[in-house]
Formats: sequence, structure tokens, C-alpha cells
Amino acid sequence: MKNYSEMNEFILVGLTDAPELQIPLFIIFTLIYLITLLGNLGMILLISLDSHLHNPMYFFLSNLSLVDFGYSSAVTPKVIAGILTGDKVISYNGCAAQMFFFVAFASVDCFLLAVMAYDRHAAVCKPLYYTTTMTLSMCIHLAIGAYICGFLQSSINIGCTFHLTFCNSNVVHHFFCDIPPLLALSCSDIHISEAVVFIFAGFNVSFALLVIVTSYVFIFIAILRIHSSEGRHKAFSTCASHLTAVSIFYGTIIFMYFQPSSSHSMDTDKMASVFYTMVIPMLNPLVYSLRNKEVKNAFRKATGRKYPLGVEKF
Repeated sequence: MKNYSEMNEFILVGLTDAPELQIPLFIIFTLIYLITLLGNLGMILLISLDSHLHNPMYFFLSNLSLVDFGYSSAVTPKVIAGILTGDKVISYNGCAAQMFFFVAFASVDCFLLAVMAYDRHAAVCKPLYYTTTMTLSMCIHLAIGAYICGFLQSSINIGCTFHLTFCNSNVVHHFFCDIPPLLALSCSDIHISEAVVFIFAGFNVSFALLVIVTSYVFIFIAILRIHSSEGRHKAFSTCASHLTAVSIFYGTIIFMYFQPSSSHSMDTDKMASVFYTMVIPMLNPLVYSLRNKEVKNAFRKATGRKYPLGVEKF
């Protein structure tokens, strides 16, 4: 039997061994990653260059784009390289690093979505006090808090996973180093590690969801009090993109992690993982920009197209 200090590499089985699917998967994942890079880094650049976008909502959106870029980059390049070269081996330290950065950025994403819900609450429910509530100092502190909580969450997960003894096999039935498939390889008693990960992840996700749900309860109450149908539509449209991103992100996370390891289906988990590691980071910039006139106007200005007057504010 080998303990974890003697196991110096893992083998990632990937998504499929079917030869006829390798080239299509390589093309699809490469395109998804390129769109993710262009969308998220482009959003950050656009927000930094256009003074019309220098407000709390876009400050948090630029951080969300940075985080989406980060946790997609922790996984997708290795997947693409593995498909291209056929190399499925990842070192022990490389596996730990991949899991750390993926979990860290995904956790920060979770908290940023909660912060953005609070920002929307302040904008819709107390618009007259919005500028004094969401000051630059407040925004920076909220963003830093999200990063601290995310990286702390990741450190706990790494500690609970990589202190275990891996002696059953070094074959990870997944396309990247994630917690459930690694726990399945351990010959140690995983109940304590599983419980600790579940409790901390559950607390963090529950806290973030509580902030989001509470914020939107007050937002919907405020919207219902608006007499003008146009005003109600405008207020709701400011939250629609965020609600879409929240539903997709939290729905997938809850499906993946809030079930016992014995009930995990690796094939189902792989499909869900492709969605939240690759597709969601690609979709978020599109979700937040396609319905947003300020972003579209800023893009027209940056590309030299005619910049329409009367930019619609959120």
C-alpha cells in the first residue's frame, strides 16, 4: 500500500476515451476557452477604460470577470492539453494546486454574487442613499472579504482532502482534480473530512444564499410598490442578469457537492462539471452585457462606433 507521500502523480481519465470525439472536444473546449478569455478580460478592460462604468455595480462585475477567468484557467488549459497530447498524468502537487485555485476562485465567485445582490438591494430599495452606502471604501472591503473567504474555504478543502491516504488507485475518474473523485480514491476514513468540507461549504453557500434571497425579497417588495409598469420593468431588468447567473451557478454547485459521495455518479458529475468549469465563465460576460445598454454603448465607444447620447442608467 502506498500512502499519499509516496503517490507522486495521478491519472485523469478525462471525459471520454472515444477517439472520434477527441478532435470535436478539442475544438469545442478551445473555442469556449477563447470566448471566456475574450469575454472576461474584455469586460475588465472595458470597465477600466470607460468612466461611465466606474460605479459599484461594474466594480463588482469586473471582479466577477477576473474570478471567472481564474477558475476557468485553473482547469480548461490542462483539459485542452490532455486532449491534444493524450497526456493524462498530473503530478501530486499539480493536482493540489489545480484544486486549490479552482475551489478558491469558485468560492470567491459565490461570495461576489452575494455582494452583488446586496449592491442591487441598495440601488433599488434605497436609491437616494446609494452613493453614500456603496462608497469606494465599502466596495473594496466587500471585494477583499469575498477573496479572503474564498481562499480560506479552499485552504480548508485542500487540508481535508490531501491529508488522506491514497492507496486504492491513482486513477481519478474525472477530467480535473476535484474533491468527490479524490475522496473516492482514499483508503482512509473519509467521514470526518467529508463532514468538515460539507459543513464549511454548506455554511458559506448558505450564508451567501441567505444574503441573496433576503436582498431579493426586499427588492421585489420595493418593485411591487412602484406604480409605473415601466418603472417596475426597469427595476426588475437591473436584477434579471444577476438572478440568471445566481440560478445557474448555485444550482450546479448544490447538485455537485451537497450529496453523499456514495450517491455520486461520475458520468453525471463530469457533465455538470463541464458546465460550471467552462460554460458558466463563458456565459457570465454575455449574460451581463447583452441586456446592458451601458456596456454596449461603452463597447461602441471603444471600437470607434457612434456613441449614442442618453445612456440608460441602471
